[in-house]
Amino acid sequence: MKTTLRNLHRGFTLIELLVVIAIIAILIALLLPAVQQAREAARRSQCKNNLKQIGLALHNYGDAFKNFPPSYCVVPGVTTTVGGQWSFRARLLPHMEQAGLQKLINWNLAYSAQLNVAIMRIPSFLCPSEVNDMTRVFTSGPNVGQPRDYPANYGMNFGTWQIWNPTTGSAGDGSFHPNSNFTTAAFKDGTSNTLCATELKAYTPYVRNTTSDPGATPPTSASFATGLTGDGCCIGTSTQQNTGHTEWADGLCQQSGFTTTFTPNTKIPYVVAGATYDIDLVSWREGTHATRVTYAALTARSHHTGIVQALMMDGSVRMINEKISLATWRGLGTRRGSEVVGEF
Repeated sequence: MKTTLRNLHRGFTLIELLVVIAIIAILIALLLPAVQQAREAARRSQCKNNLKQIGLALHNYGDAFKNFPPSYCVVPGVTTTVGGQWSFRARLLPHMEQAGLQKLINWNLAYSAQLNVAIMRIPSFLCPSEVNDMTRVFTSGPNVGQPRDYPANYGMNFGTWQIWNPTTGSAGDGSFHPNSNFTTAAFKDGTSNTLCATELKAYTPYVRNTTSDPGATPPTSASFATGLTGDGCCIGTSTQQNTGHTEWADGLCQQSGFTTTFTPNTKIPYVVAGATYDIDLVSWREGTHATRVTYAALTARSHHTGIVQALMMDGSVRMINEKISLATWRGLGTRRGSEVVGEF
């Protein structure tokens, strides 16, 4: 009887404990991917909702002003702007429950002179999967370490390649450009077949103000930037390194937009000091030179694997596979290219 009672009350053996731990570990390993997938699905859904909110705000703006906002306001013959560089996002603020913030804006002053606005974090402009959801700070000058901007993950469609020609005042073939004031009638391809905005990644390295002109023909190879040199500003170890899409208030294309030069998530390699960066390229910043034409390869990039979420000009949001053909992608980027896009 004593032996029986001892047997009834004995604890786990070491082997039994190890087996239990192994079973628990296996269950965690099986469940963790499912949990991660569920979280990613939730973040992707929120990202989609952010784009829908931007689309609704855009159409509310259109109803109020009878046209869509410009990307940027450039004064002909003037190589610098004062208050014109406020982005389309700043113009949409009242339609995104941010009317109070827009009331703080003095439209006659540059956004960079109004840091109380520019440093504000606006959740609807940020993808929940963004890994660099953080304030950009000054890295040189008397205000080192102080806040100067906040990033955004959604940018407008500037079209295929050309952004702005200051000599002729002509712009690109996308949905927005400097001084644009389009209505729905401008979208001959149909608003449901024309890109409005897509996802972008904050703190993207970029090369700007190249010493040589890359030419009017859009490149077809992602290695096209090899050999081009810029002003050394925004890549590698510069004081403003890797700062593309870090300024929601700035309407310049490298902060507020994308082009369809290459398909979504295409990597544009560029080597600096032996390190290879995945860059954007702007031949010259629009509105800052009297004669240089602005061409840009600004890739739509997503933190959601294999896709990019895109807002169409009719306000709908579509999930676009990164393997979409370049011809179809470029067709979606033009407002009146007469391309037959079909299913994508």
